[in-house]
Amino acid sequence: MYRISARQILLIAFVSALLAAGTVLVVERHGHRWQPNTGASFSEAPPAGITNPALATDEQNNIEVYKAISPGVVFITSTTFGNDFFDPGPRSGSGSGSVIDEQGHILTNYHVIEGAQKLTVSFGDKSYPARKVGDDPDTDLAVIKVDAPREDLKIVPFGDSERLVVGQKVLAIGNPFGFARTLTTGVISGLQRPIRAQNRRQIEGAIQTDASINPGNSGGPLLDSSGRMIGINSQILAPAGGSVGVGFAVPVSIAKRIVPQLIKNGAVVRPKLGIVPYNVGNLQVRLPVEEGVGVYQVYPNSSAAAAGLRGLEQDASGEVVLGDIITAIDGEQVSNGDDLFRILDKHQFGDTVQVEVFRANRRVNVPVKLLPDRRANVRR
Repeated sequence: MYRISARQILLIAFVSALLAAGTVLVVERHGHRWQPNTGASFSEAPPAGITNPALATDEQNNIEVYKAISPGVVFITSTTFGNDFFDPGPRSGSGSGSVIDEQGHILTNYHVIEGAQKLTVSFGDKSYPARKVGDDPDTDLAVIKVDAPREDLKIVPFGDSERLVVGQKVLAIGNPFGFARTLTTGVISGLQRPIRAQNRRQIEGAIQTDASINPGNSGGPLLDSSGRMIGINSQILAPAGGSVGVGFAVPVSIAKRIVPQLIKNGAVVRPKLGIVPYNVGNLQVRLPVEEGVGVYQVYPNSSAAAAGLRGLEQDASGEVVLGDIITAIDGEQVSNGDDLFRILDKHQFGDTVQVEVFRANRRVNVPVKLLPDRRANVRR
């Protein structure tokens, strides 16, 4: 049995506490594939009025895509009111969004509407109050809703972000610095870029583009030359505070999976492994393996508890024994929490995964059935 000193225990406990607060890993956010069959569907048909890009000039394509799609791109204003003498407020922020159905649902970034107490959506010369329907900080996506006449709701169709290639033309429409419905163009500069949401959760597979994206573009659509949304503009690399031609969009494939749940439940319901984790590589102590995700604690009635995964515990003599260290799942190496998120993201409720753990100085394979989280806080 691998025993550790009191100092090492304190260090592990301290690191785990930080993780629990969300500074390195988001504790208990071991999400994976969002559950299907929510009943929502969205248009994927190419919008009318756009000539086959192979038969049109670049200028013609720009004009036609903008004319067809820009009415469906909205200007979102969020307002937060202060609640004490030192923060009287109100404070306002702005961003962009895309109309995605005839019911008035609008897709945007979570960080655009985070903490908002009042939301207003502008369709050019008309404005409507909006309400939040659901949000998912892990993917930086959110859905809001307006009660607007059908004629004001121009739908932005979803495209396919799974078949993109570097060099492919893209167009971005948004409201940078408050300039409504601004069009910028460029190409896909890179694919499968890992970016992080504000809660430090890694978003896999982001699209990198050199189309100019600036503050206010957040939440707006990144489009292909057929006028279909392939990404949701989310982040820029801005050392000097402005666009330098390195922007990132959340792939629409992620939106296709989570938006139905946001509309139905207000949140994404993810099965959880049910552990308090820590990155072995972050500890300044010598452990039996150099990389992996250690199990500090196992929650009762969780997937991990049902499978018999072990956290830190005391033996009969009162010494503390190191818990399991997860080193692989289904044969894929787990070096840190990002690996754990990425691998579990391929699965859904009811799947059984083979978890390789280092336990009592040997490697053991433990089958873990991924159960629904009974403590999930699903809201409407």
